[in-house]
Amino acid sequence: MTSRELIKAALTFQEVERIPTDREDTASVSFHYGKGRTSGVPEGQCGTRTDEWGCTWKAAENGVTGEVTNPLIREWSDLDSFTPPYDVLDEADLSGVDAQCEKTDKFVIPMWWVNYNLFERMQHLRGSEQLFIDIAEEEDDLYRLRDMVHEYYMRQAKMWAKTKIDGMHIADDWGSQTSLLISPAAWRRIFKPCYKEYCDLAHKHGKFVVMHSDGYIMDILPDLIEIGVDAVNSQLFCMDMDEIERLYFKKIAFWGEIDRQFALPFGTTEDCRKCVRTVAEKMMRRGRTGVVGQAFWGVDIPKENLDAVYDEWKKI
Repeated sequence: MTSRELIKAALTFQEVERIPTDREDTASVSFHYGKGRTSGVPEGQCGTRTDEWGCTWKAAENGVTGEVTNPLIREWSDLDSFTPPYDVLDEADLSGVDAQCEKTDKFVIPMWWVNYNLFERMQHLRGSEQLFIDIAEEEDDLYRLRDMVHEYYMRQAKMWAKTKIDGMHIADDWGSQTSLLISPAAWRRIFKPCYKEYCDLAHKHGKFVVMHSDGYIMDILPDLIEIGVDAVNSQLFCMDMDEIERLYFKKIAFWGEIDRQFALPFGTTEDCRKCVRTVAEKMMRRGRTGVVGQAFWGVDIPKENLDAVYDEWKKI
């Protein structure tokens, strides 16, 4: 099997000859987007930058995204004059994407560089604390904001759906350590319909959907299955893996992960290898499928720990 075939087999619950990993079996592509309202230091560098939407970020050290310092929509009346940066998409050049997809036998998914992070962008524009208040009040203006951001991401999704990439990536952090950040009922009313539209569009064009979320998201896993998310990149070590496997084996695939709160940044290489074995034993006890090996990297994670993770996946 090629890498592309291997990941597709794992995501469709066919038995695989080895466990695919994001390091070995995936590829991204080169492309160009318009600049939008971008200025300041590059993302990931210490200092202040303005992103393509016009949100200003401040990072206190290299290697981190930082925090938004000036929510642009402080009052709902600000929505009347605010527009998404459609020039970013209008000036995009994806002309070389198909050729890159054809030249590789890896599973092509532009993760992290091309996201559909509806909830997070709403926080950037409104401010996190204020957005949680908005969700609690659930006034019409909240839906105006949601629809404006969602329309932008749908336009982006339609653009990428026409290419030969294999997968599309939703990235929104929905969990705390022990629960969803908002009530599951509110999540289903406000956000679930938008995620379903991303999934429907992707599947219409033969693409897989991988969704990332930090934290405890057990309460919405049935919803993600219902709307067609193919694989979830979640913090398995925040949740009951035995229960996840019992309820969702061969219903949704798991794109990683390994404990990045403790083992990856603070543990030994053997701790990280043990985490890999734990995921394999619990998530594949009824079949060698449904898992893609993955681990997050960051400035706080030693390279030897990451290398140990991927080496151990080869041994499973």
